[in-house]
Amino acid sequence: MDYIEHTPPSDLRRYVQCLWLLRDDAPEEDVQVIYPDGRCELLAELGVPLRLRGVDGQIRSDQPLCFAAQQSGPIRLQAGGTIFCIGVRLQPTASALVAGRRLPGLRDHAPDLHTLDAAFALKFGAAARTCATAGSQQPLWDLLRERCASFSLDSLIEQAIVKLDTLEGDLRINELARQLDISPRSLQVRFLAAVGLTPKEYARVRRLQALLRTLDAEATDIAAAATLHGYTDQAHATHDLVSWTGFTPGRLVRALRNDRCSDDAVRLAAAFLRGTSTTRVRQVLRAPM
Repeated sequence: MDYIEHTPPSDLRRYVQCLWLLRDDAPEEDVQVIYPDGRCELLAELGVPLRLRGVDGQIRSDQPLCFAAQQSGPIRLQAGGTIFCIGVRLQPTASALVAGRRLPGLRDHAPDLHTLDAAFALKFGAAARTCATAGSQQPLWDLLRERCASFSLDSLIEQAIVKLDTLEGDLRINELARQLDISPRSLQVRFLAAVGLTPKEYARVRRLQALLRTLDAEATDIAAAATLHGYTDQAHATHDLVSWTGFTPGRLVRALRNDRCSDDAVRLAAAFLRGTSTTRVRQVLRAPM
């Protein structure tokens, strides 16, 4: 199984976080859980489309070309055959690059790219196939450059993202609005239109990610970690962890620290290493620290 990420050219970095390729000719049948990270993606499934169980509980196959919108909870993916997928992970403020004004209404969905922009979908599919056969990312960079040239980023929301990322989500939205010299209501409207999440929802994602990193890296109990990352109390952090990961704090800490090769640890790690199978995660966890 091969997974690789490519950093975009400098002129695209405000719009694109990375381009990634995932290939597995003999994928495992295990269900893989992916947690929200505040990023939307353009996906080209060149192999057998993955089966997806969304937060609504419905099971469906990914479209060969789709837009993975913001998710409010974990999604579960299962391979149905050979995997060959190319993805473009967008920067948060470029989430509407293809979806436009429909972005907020697409949450928890992965619509066919043709339903959003048929002409772009055709070009994206052709560029992805050329990328796969020629071994060069240039066709996709060129297409994205053309698309981004006519897309205006909201510079104020870019500033908001930087502040929330820098503080790992530990910033009250009223204070964020004050720092940006904008009303909380205007911030909410503009943030949702640009990112597909409210600023509070995006901050929650970033804070949960930071909490998990702390629990993974430090000998800290859940109460201390919760305080460190701005939760009002341990119960608040526990509620968010369970709803986001499905793990109780005790099980989570055991998986992260006590038995890094347990099934719990493997599933948790795989959920945060995009495109990484449980076999690869086991190899990583067993490697010398």
